[in-house]
Amino acid sequence: MNNLTQMTRLEVIVPARDASAIRELITSAGATGYTSVSGVSGIGHHGQHSGALLFNEYDTLTMLITVLPQGKADELIDAIRELLSTSSGVMFVADTYVSRPEYFQ
Repeated sequence: MNNLTQMTRLEVIVPARDASAIRELITSAGATGYTSVSGVSGIGHHGQHSGALLFNEYDTLTMLITVLPQGKADELIDAIRELLSTSSGVMFVADTYVSRPEYFQ
């Protein structure tokens, strides 16, 4: 595929109070970085979630996105699944392709 390298992309949406635990898992898995989007809104299993709350950022949702090699992804996926078994949130996992794989090693 046009000299692209296959990697694994994880997107995790959790309450802001749980985002730091996900960040720690991502870092400990050896990911070279992540993107964090706060104030995520939408509707799902637990109903509607507003994007930004005026006085309480702690109750908003945060989406964390990371890309890493498959060899590093499996352990991270298991760790996030374990964390989500006791809290609310969702994780999406997909194959993705990157043009500069050295950024993600």
